[in-house]
Amino acid sequence: MRVVMFGYQTWGHRTLQALLDSGHEVVLAVTHPQSDHAYEKIWSDSVADLATEHGVPVLLRNRPDDDLLRELKEVDPDLIVCNNWRTWIPPEIIALPRHGILNVHDSLLPKYAGFSPLIWALINGEDEVGVTAHMMDAELDAGDIVVQRALPVGPADTVTDLFHRTVDLIAPIVHESLDLIASGRTDWTPQDRSQANFFHKRSVEDSNIDWTWTAEEIERLVRAQSDPYPNAFTYYKGERVRVLKASVSEGIYGGTPGRVFIKEGDGIVIVAGAEARRGRSRGLVIERVRTEDGTDLPADELFQKMGGYLTRQP
Repeated sequence: MRVVMFGYQTWGHRTLQALLDSGHEVVLAVTHPQSDHAYEKIWSDSVADLATEHGVPVLLRNRPDDDLLRELKEVDPDLIVCNNWRTWIPPEIIALPRHGILNVHDSLLPKYAGFSPLIWALINGEDEVGVTAHMMDAELDAGDIVVQRALPVGPADTVTDLFHRTVDLIAPIVHESLDLIASGRTDWTPQDRSQANFFHKRSVEDSNIDWTWTAEEIERLVRAQSDPYPNAFTYYKGERVRVLKASVSEGIYGGTPGRVFIKEGDGIVIVAGAEARRGRSRGLVIERVRTEDGTDLPADELFQKMGGYLTRQP
């Protein structure tokens, strides 16, 4: 098959490499220009560089336009394969390839369509994540499923752990999907749209800790914002503090959410949860932090005296 690839960052890079290894003819790679967005500066292996190394023509686009449509008609693809293409693809492009567009998405669709699915899934306490290859239609991440693979989420897993495991699924999923499509199969599995949800792109504010969340939820947020992602953060005495490691307290603590309360184990307990005033909540034990100057230190070196509050604003 003649294949065009649309993609960006490491997800797109891995997909292009899988296509190059597949034995099919890669006739064009379409990717985005480099970005300064915090979440797009990490896992930023270049699709353009990989394509150039293998003699594949490259087009840089922020979004599809008439020139791109003309280029696609000229290369006459049998299939377009997408992974981490960040903007809407119009119907005239979806309808152009003989076999349609195969999109590879790092969630177990129909859940966690949209952006940053691993982060949102970990925050929400899902017990598994995965990768789905589906045929694209007019609704984003809603087309019929070709191949889907799941992985368990462990109690100590960070989003960095989950990234490395799921990105390793891309190549086998792409290869299996191409084999199925090339064989003439079209009997794909429709998504159960009653289970669908769609998440927005994350920004720095989404990492700002809300101390009315339960300690369990905040601990998952910390793991979902592990290095090299922008860390979960809070403010202490007017300075931003990034939380690198945390756990849920053994004790039940009452009071006002955000209160720097008591030492427990290797960390400092912060009162958490909307029900904390009733004395029904566990606290968050902060164990390791990073200050604004980039210094990492144990939490008890920062919180040397009990009292005071962690807040969402300086």
